[in-house]
Amino acid sequence: MRRLTQRVARAIAAMALVAISAGALAANGKFVVISHAPDADPFWNVVKNGIADAQKDFGVTVDYRNPPNGDLSDMVRLLEQAAAHNYDGVATTIADFDVVQSRVKTIVNKGIPVITFNSGTSQQNAALGALLHIGQPEYEAGKEAGLRARAAGIKSFLCVNNNVTNPLSFERCRGFAEAIGANAKESMLDSGNDPTEVENKVFAALRQRPGTQAVLALGPTSAVPAMRAIAKLGLTNKIFFATFDLTPEVDKGIEAGTVAFAIDQQPYLQGYIPVALLAIMKQDKAHDIHRAVAALQANAQFQQRIKMYGLTPRFTPEGVDTGPGFVTRSNVALVEKYAGQYR
Repeated sequence: MRRLTQRVARAIAAMALVAISAGALAANGKFVVISHAPDADPFWNVVKNGIADAQKDFGVTVDYRNPPNGDLSDMVRLLEQAAAHNYDGVATTIADFDVVQSRVKTIVNKGIPVITFNSGTSQQNAALGALLHIGQPEYEAGKEAGLRARAAGIKSFLCVNNNVTNPLSFERCRGFAEAIGANAKESMLDSGNDPTEVENKVFAALRQRPGTQAVLALGPTSAVPAMRAIAKLGLTNKIFFATFDLTPEVDKGIEAGTVAFAIDQQPYLQGYIPVALLAIMKQDKAHDIHRAVAALQANAQFQQRIKMYGLTPRFTPEGVDTGPGFVTRSNVALVEKYAGQYR
């Protein structure tokens, strides 16, 4: 009986310890990160790794929510649920400003700090009443990519857009088109997200437009199937190919010279920085985003992580630019080690 009593006492003590630990963690903050991304997009695995590391570094809990099929109506419901849940902070993408604005403003009006990331702009962030935007200026990224293509003599291209429900995806194509003097609308291909569909559409488009000099993919979901279509057409090494974001297949293409470059928006930072800033503000009991940014820049754990993974965030008065960075044959070895995990 005495042993049983001791075991019961130990069990109660253990449960109490778990409860105390959980309470302490909750006291540090519970946040939600909401994206527009479908489950099938590998880009977001890197974002989620950033979220997980920030959660660990700052001792907070984070829920990641996304519409499994990328349906924006599902994302709207996720924002509604976040408002009802009363999280300590919310990080969300601005997949389509007109679609999400009323729900995000509801969260802001409840006094919950909101940071936007990935998709969206600093101007849209301000219009929502959110605190800061973290991401890549999409038009500028497309234009810088286009200037590189123009230097290689490119005057025509096919923009393989697997995310046409996101208006900012068009900015990537527009920037590239204007840099090389092409028509963005005429160069656009709505590829969808299904790999077979993407491959078939790219194959058909290039057969119909035999003079196309370049292909720009807007992410790994469209890049890898597009590369297969190009190979089937016998155009590998004959067509200028570039893509946004990294995968092992893209890395190998860069090494082989079949991919001119990848535009790296450093998705790890897009997951880590919003959570870190929300955690700092929760700890400070203030919604002073500038103070939080300064604290993050001085944070030893953050500095160690970006040094380890070779990341270079650019802090500006308007927000944090995570890109564009360019991965080419000259520097691919530096990022290949972490591709798909932290790069």
